[in-house]
Amino acid sequence: MVRIAVVGSLMMDLVVRAPRPALPGESLIGRSFSTFTGGKGGNQAVAAARLGARVAMVGAVGADPFGETILTALAADRVDTAFVRRLDTEGTGVAVPVVFDDGSNLIYALPRANLALQPADVEAARPAIEAADLLLVQFEVAPEATLAALRIARGAGVRTLLNPAPVAPHPPEVFPLADLLVPNEVEAAALSGQPAAPPAEQAAALARLGPAAVIITLGEAGALVSEPGAPPLHIPAPPVPAVDTVGAGDAFCGALAVRLAAGEPLASAAQFACRAASLACTRPGAAASLPTLAEVEAAHTGPPA
Repeated sequence: MVRIAVVGSLMMDLVVRAPRPALPGESLIGRSFSTFTGGKGGNQAVAAARLGARVAMVGAVGADPFGETILTALAADRVDTAFVRRLDTEGTGVAVPVVFDDGSNLIYALPRANLALQPADVEAARPAIEAADLLLVQFEVAPEATLAALRIARGAGVRTLLNPAPVAPHPPEVFPLADLLVPNEVEAAALSGQPAAPPAEQAAALARLGPAAVIITLGEAGALVSEPGAPPLHIPAPPVPAVDTVGAGDAFCGALAVRLAAGEPLASAAQFACRAASLACTRPGAAASLPTLAEVEAAHTGPPA
C-alpha cells in the first residue's frame, strides 16, 4: 500500500445551489443548501484514501463543531489525523461554494484555522512526511508551512506534488521543490503570466519556475501533460453528465498522487486521474463526491456488453 502525506487545508463547505450567478445588487432565490466536509487538503487526502492509499493528514481546525465533524469524517475514510491541530484561538475554515444549474461553480473561502498552521506543526509531522511515497500540498494554508513541508520531503527524497490552488502569494522556492506542478486553467493563466496563451505555452512558462513537470487540468477537456524531453500530451476526460464540479480538481490530484506513488508513468497516472475527476462531477459535494477505486475501475471497464 502506498503512503501519501498531505499538508493542507480543512474546511466545512456550506453549499448553495442556484440557477445562475446573481447580478450585482440582485437577490436571487437559491434552490437548496447543504453542508459537506471539504478543504483542498482534506478532499485530496480522502480522494487518495478511497483509492487505496494510506494517508496522513497535516492541518489545523478550530475547537468547534465544524472541526469535530471534519475529524470524524476523515477518520471514517481511514485518514490518519494524528497531526491535525485543534485550535482554541481560530475557528475551522469555511467555504461557501455556489453551484449553478449547468454544474459550474464559484467559491468563497475563509481559511481561518488553516492560516494558523505553522512550520513547527509541519516539523512535528516530519516522520509521516519522510515515510511517505509522495507529499501532496496546495496553497490554502500558511505559505511558510507549505515551504517547510516541501523542504522536508526534498531532504528525504520524497516525491512532491504541488497543486497551487488557490493562487496566492508564496515564496518562489516552492516551485523548484515540486516534482510536479498541477494547476487548473485559471491558476495556470495567473502563474504563467500568459493568460491568453494556449495551455502548452503556459505549461512551458510554468516549467521555467522550477518544477520537474507540469500538468494543467482543463475541466471537461481533460488535462495537458508536459514533462521534459517529450512533446505536450493531451489526456481527454470521459464525458459525463455534470451535476457538481466542486471537488473534481481534488479528485484529480488525489488520484494522480496515488498512481504516481505506485510508480506509474505520468501519462497513465493522468488518465486514471481524469477518470476519477469525471466521476466526482456526477454527484454533489466535495469529499462526498470522491470515488472509490472500485468505482473508477468499473467506469473504465464500462458495463458488460
